[in-house]
Amino acid sequence: MHNNKSLSRELSLISLGLIKDKGDFKLNKFQIEEIFESSLDALIDHCRDELDNCESELEYASQKILDSELHEGVNPSFSNVREDLKKSLTKIEAVMNTISASLEFPKLIISSGQTDIREDINERIRFIINNLKVIDSEIDQSMEGWRLKRLPRIDRDILRLAYVDINFLNTPIAVACDEAVNLANKYSDMQGRKFINGVLRRLQTVKLK
Repeated sequence: MHNNKSLSRELSLISLGLIKDKGDFKLNKFQIEEIFESSLDALIDHCRDELDNCESELEYASQKILDSELHEGVNPSFSNVREDLKKSLTKIEAVMNTISASLEFPKLIISSGQTDIREDINERIRFIINNLKVIDSEIDQSMEGWRLKRLPRIDRDILRLAYVDINFLNTPIAVACDEAVNLANKYSDMQGRKFINGVLRRLQTVKLK
C-alpha cells in the first residue's frame, strides 16, 4: 500500500512530465494545482489501461490452457502441456498482481484530496522548477561523464525528485533512494533503472561524506 509520501512522489513525477524543464520560468500555485489535477487524471487513466491489459492477458492465458487440454490427447508425454500450463499460470500470477495493485488506486485517489498531499506535491514541484539549474548541475557531477540532459525525461525527473528529497526535504537518504527506485521500477525501462541506481549510489556517497 502506498503511503501519503509515496503518492506525493508519484503524482509529482507525473506532474513534472507535464512541465517544460527549461528552468526559465516560474509557476504560481494555481498553475501547479491545474497541473496536479491533470496528473491525477493521468494516473486514473493508467489504472484503467492496466486493468484493460489484465483482461487481455487473462484471455490469452485461458486460451493457452484450453489449447493445452486439447493437446493432451495427442501428446502422451504431457511435457508440452506442462510447459504451456506453467507459462499460463505465471502470466495469470502477474495479472493478479497487477489487479491487486490497481485496486489500491481508489484509496489513493481519495487520499490525493488531502491538503497535506497537495501541499507536498506543490512544494516538490516548486523546489524543482525554481532550482532546476543547480539541481541538474549537482546531479551531473555524480554521473561520471554522462549528462543528465541525455537521459529520458522520466529518468531525469526521478533523479530530481530524489535530489529534492535528500537536499530540501531532509528525507533519510535510504528512504529517498528506495522511493526513487520504486518509481524507476514502475515508470522507467531496464536500462533507465540500472542508470538511476548507479547515480543514486553516487549521490548517496557524496551526501554521506
